[in-house]
Formats: sequence, structure tokens, C-alpha cells
Amino acid sequence: MTRDDRQKYMDAPKIRNMEEFAALSGLSRPTISKYFHDPGSVRASTRTKIEEALERYDYRPNIYAMNQNRRLTKNIGIMVPNLADPFFAEIARKIEGLVIAAGYRPMLVSSHDGPAHEIDNLDQLRSLKPAGVLLAPVGRASVKEAVAAFIEDMPTVLFDSNIDGLGDAFVGHDNRQATEIMVEYLVRTGEPPVFFEMRNPPNPNAFKRQNAYAAAMEALGLTPHFIRIEGEGWNFEEIGYTEGLRVIAERRLPSDTILCSNDRLAIGLLAAAYEKGWRVGRGAGYALRIAGHDDHPFARFTSPSLTTTSQNYADIARHAVKTLVALVESGARASARETTLFDGKLVMRASA
Repeated sequence: MTRDDRQKYMDAPKIRNMEEFAALSGLSRPTISKYFHDPGSVRASTRTKIEEALERYDYRPNIYAMNQNRRLTKNIGIMVPNLADPFFAEIARKIEGLVIAAGYRPMLVSSHDGPAHEIDNLDQLRSLKPAGVLLAPVGRASVKEAVAAFIEDMPTVLFDSNIDGLGDAFVGHDNRQATEIMVEYLVRTGEPPVFFEMRNPPNPNAFKRQNAYAAAMEALGLTPHFIRIEGEGWNFEEIGYTEGLRVIAERRLPSDTILCSNDRLAIGLLAAAYEKGWRVGRGAGYALRIAGHDDHPFARFTSPSLTTTSQNYADIARHAVKTLVALVESGARASARETTLFDGKLVMRASA
């Protein structure tokens, strides 16, 4: 989303219902309602006036539930950054099953890693009036004002990526704890790790892990070292591979142990090491140890299999759904924002 698009969104009048739209468009509420039920039922000049107002005020009518009470719907929205990412596909699958088991109908949407898609999804969900929403934001690129405006309208529990202060609750992974146990393990079993991360990562979890790495190294009396790589967006495997080739070719590694900010970067780096003929693993004859973070669904199938710290998918999904369903069924919003973090677990495999 460009700066102009973001400013346009922020400056546009925020219309919450059909009455406000009718007042701004200069037409009666019954005429507007008639148009939404059947555009051909109003005069051509009236239809043109309504459509020009729709464009001007960026109003999206509630077609699906125009006359429904939101509290009576049994739909729950689930929104993730990208369903093509097996990490999000896995946690979304768990959440979807739990929502069904709780007696609700899941509505699953993907933001395709972009803020414009995220805003479109928020608008779509608002028009459908679900009972509540489980939202994993796209991250640092999210338009906070758009997310905040959406959350005002309905119960929302955030997961994976936290936007501080927004939502009735946040349920996620303890990035600090998980990074600390990996650093301690790598230091105990070999050379202290360097941290491999994008210079401008899209997900705020990356900065939490980066800071946790630095703190853990300093607590052990060691100096943190960072390899800050170029690249933008969520195509982590390609970025890890391309930048890994460059880093290995330049032979500028201060350690033979590399801790990647996430498993997808590590998968790309493993491919780069293989192409350059550098053996990855522990012991004599190996050039590198590589570790990741998240326990990506593909991590155990890489060659060598990837050492990592796992996220507790099951408990994160279970607690997020439980929290949202409790809000929906109580009919009240949270009086104070709740934050729940689940510990990660060290997963020792062949790469480190």
C-alpha cells in the first residue's frame, strides 16, 4: 500500500451503517435499501448517484446480514497473512477445527502478505458481521488505524503477530523464551551462534527474536554478532538462499554456527550451503551448524533435518478460540486486554 493510499484510507469518512450513508448521499434510507436489494429497481439517475457515493465514501454495505443481529450469527472469521505458507495453513487448520467443534462456522481468508488485501478482508468480514474474528495481522505493514477501526466493531482476538494495544486479547508464542533456549543449546554444544536476519523484516516477531538473541548472548558473557541480509516481503526461502550464497562466497562468517530468525530463512540457507558444497551438521567434516525458529511443517524433511524451536500450535489455537468464544457468548467486550504466551520447545535435529 502506497503512502497516498494509506492517507486516503485515513482521510476518508468512516461510515458504519446504511443510515449514515443515506444521510451523506442525500437519499432516503428506504431508497438506499431498495437499491442494495435490487439495483434495477431504482431509477437510472438514482442508481448513478448511489454508485458515485459508494465510490466517494468507500462504503461497503452489509449484504449478507443486512437485517441480522450480529449476536445471532454463528460465523467466526479467521484471517491469516498467507494460506500458501504451511506455517499459517497448519495453525489455521487447527483453529478451523476448534471453531467447528465449538458450534460455529469458520470463514477463512488470506491477506496475501499485503496491507491492501488485509484492509479488503477486514471490510469483507465487517459486511458479513461474524460473531467474532481471530486475526493474525500481516505484521509491520498493517495499517494500524484500519485494524483498530475494525476491532471497535466486533470481538477480536489477535494471534501470531501482536499489534500492541489492539484486540480484546493476544495469544501467541514466547519469542524471548524460545530464542533463549536455542542460544543456550548452541553455545553449550559448539561455537556461539551468529544471528541471520533480514535488514527490514516484515514480521515484528523477528525483532523480538533479534533482541532476545542479543540479551541471551550477553547474559552468557558473549558478544552478539548479526548477519543482516537484504530482501523484502515474505519470500523467505528465496531470500535466505540468495543471501546465503553471497555470505558463504564472501566467507565473512565469524562463527560456524548460524541461528536464523525463522525456519524459512534457514531452509533457503541450507540450500545455499548445499550448492556451495558446505556440509551442514555436527562433528568432524562439517562446515556449518544451522538452526531455525518455529518448527515449520517442512523442517523435519530438509536435508539435513533442521534443528529449531517449535511453536505450540495446538495450545495457541485452543486458547485463542476459547478466549473468543467466551467473549462472543458473554455478549461483552474484554474490560482489559489479555496477553497469553506459550513457551517454545527445543527440537534437536541433524543440522545442529
